[in-house]
Amino acid sequence: MYNRAEIIDKNFLHRVNTSDFLARPAHKDLSTPGVSPQMLIDWFDTQIMNRHLDLMARRTKGETFYSIGSSGHEGLAAIASASRLTDMAFLHYRDAAFVIQRRKQVKGSTPLYDMALSFAASSEDPVSGGRHKVLGGTDIYTPPQTSTIASHLPKAVGAAHSLCLSHKSGVEHPLPADSVILCSFGDASSNHSTAQGAINAAAWASYQNSPMPLVFICEDNNIGISVRTPHGWIEQNYKNRPGLKYMPCDGRNLLSVFEASKAAIDYARTRRKPVFLHVKTVRLMGHAGADIEMRYTNLADIEAVEALDPLLVTAQLLIENNILTPQDILSRYESMRRRVDRVAQVSFTRPKLSNEAEITAPITPPPSAFETPPPHPSQAARAACFKDDETQLSRPMNLARQIGFALSDLMLQYKNALVFGEDVARKGGVYSVTTGLLDKFGPARVMDTLLDEQTILGLAIGAAHNGFLPVPEIQFLAYLHNAEDQIRGEAATLSFFSNGQFTNPMVLRIAGLGYQRGFGGHFHNDNSINVLRDIPGLIIACPSNGDDARKMLRTAFDLAQRERKVVVFLEPIALYMTADLHEAGDKKWLSHYTAPQDEAPLEFGTPFQYGKGTDLCILTYGNGYYLSRKAEKILSETHGLNIRIIDLRWLKPLNEKAILAVAEACDHTLIVDECRKTGSLAEEITALLVSGGYNRPLGRVSGADSYIPLGPAAYEVMPSAERIINGALALTGKNRGDI
Repeated sequence: MYNRAEIIDKNFLHRVNTSDFLARPAHKDLSTPGVSPQMLIDWFDTQIMNRHLDLMARRTKGETFYSIGSSGHEGLAAIASASRLTDMAFLHYRDAAFVIQRRKQVKGSTPLYDMALSFAASSEDPVSGGRHKVLGGTDIYTPPQTSTIASHLPKAVGAAHSLCLSHKSGVEHPLPADSVILCSFGDASSNHSTAQGAINAAAWASYQNSPMPLVFICEDNNIGISVRTPHGWIEQNYKNRPGLKYMPCDGRNLLSVFEASKAAIDYARTRRKPVFLHVKTVRLMGHAGADIEMRYTNLADIEAVEALDPLLVTAQLLIENNILTPQDILSRYESMRRRVDRVAQVSFTRPKLSNEAEITAPITPPPSAFETPPPHPSQAARAACFKDDETQLSRPMNLARQIGFALSDLMLQYKNALVFGEDVARKGGVYSVTTGLLDKFGPARVMDTLLDEQTILGLAIGAAHNGFLPVPEIQFLAYLHNAEDQIRGEAATLSFFSNGQFTNPMVLRIAGLGYQRGFGGHFHNDNSINVLRDIPGLIIACPSNGDDARKMLRTAFDLAQRERKVVVFLEPIALYMTADLHEAGDKKWLSHYTAPQDEAPLEFGTPFQYGKGTDLCILTYGNGYYLSRKAEKILSETHGLNIRIIDLRWLKPLNEKAILAVAEACDHTLIVDECRKTGSLAEEITALLVSGGYNRPLGRVSGADSYIPLGPAAYEVMPSAERIINGALALTGKNRGDI
């Protein structure tokens, strides 16, 4: 009673042997255009391979490590045939039949063995190298997904949008001009905010006649783990959406699936508009191997669903169209069982990942084909680009303008760079950082997006798949939290789960950190970056001044383009327009802009050192560096302390060797960290120094474990020049004196 996998297996054999199919399929003959008897047999072989892989996984615990199966969803084999190999697919985790059928199109492929290796978590698995049982492959244009809960939909939207851009812009891309993007997911996942946002974004673009060749494939099995989907919910929710074509089909019947999916793909291909393909199917064997369906579903309902087994529908089609006899079907079924078992036994003996270095290797993607950066723009190109900026370029400028002009130079140099986000085009950004870019590079490369951070980051991931170098902007650091899984669970993990075969590089600009006059709360004045610091492979850059911002941004582009990195470029809002350091009018925080060909590139990870004192080393970044410079003047002139200040600049990964070296050269070390005390960068640096053998006086000045309030109270929960002075004096044992 409880081993439903075994019962489903026996029921198939019994019903085929007795021709007891219960219900007649809606399509009972081969009148569907483009379908031949040989195709139906081939699809059936894919279906039974899929089924026996699921059955094998449930009886080989300890040898296999993943049992979320695809049984009931075998109709996806027909969608693989209805689409082209080069129609990039972002798949639901129940779509093994799609992958098997698509891989059959690749000469010399071994879909069964490849799948068995992934079940066994072998390091020879050609997709993830044993890191996860994922569906995908470069040869079938299918970036792998893990246990997707709709998080892959935004990047499918981005891929569809950028697909059309790439062929207009001349950017090198992997897909033909008339390709379509496929994206599948479950009915339960369609309720997720990520799915809602992505589908809305696709329809929003389509409504404005922006090309969006995308087929959303909703595999509706009427349940999400144990929670039922209300009857008719999917159809009523998506049938009449503006900008979105709705098409349903019977996912149990290969003929229905092929006919509908062919129509959907042709519509998306010719109209360049999105389609919602509603594939009504069933889920067999529960959610996963550990799921006991009897706990939340009565036996009669389970048996009723099992009677709707798609394999029985295919068997009936084959028999009633005189293509195969019941004995032929049973023979193929049992032959496939033996074949799967033989291949599985071989896969169990193959090597596994066995050490940290081997496991973590693809976190750092292999370098791209770009061995050197693109050439600097010509003098004539720069002159044309900056013709209206000559007056500004002749004067010292603030951090915001340095970033803006650096982006102009970089977009001239990197023809595949795209800048997009909320308000970045016409308005030029909330803080005017991107002012002028739209006029210089046009709406195809500088785009205002709808107000949805998940869509912004999804657009970046999808665009990177099509050869672009995305430069998305998140308007405020706290807005990232609305969509952080697009970085944590999608962008930063892809290289790891594809064994370095897929990457989605980008330079993610985020305006953030504290000290903004007139702002408060956690939504605009946010001084926590912990959500980013523990993501493997991610790079965090944080400039404190215009000179560094210009140089670091150029390095960030190079890291993304050549090393396929996801780089977060964290820009301190409070320093955007800062001109003065010690007193009004001194303009010591301004600097002249330098063209890229006129200065040496900045090496990644290099901190900046101000001063050569050995009494005290201050380790800091961002606003903390600015405040430490203010404090240093008083500590030096009033208290006689010889100080060196280290602007870390690169916050992840930290340059551990450089930090240890500068600390060892000084009698005392003070860490100034503008972010919250708990889980802070200061804690990481402290641990680094202690574990590295540093045994001299060590202190820190950090932000409070608090949200930032409105008005002057904000400065009570963040470091200040006054607190840095007090911390330095206490650490060095100096009297405070008059300041």
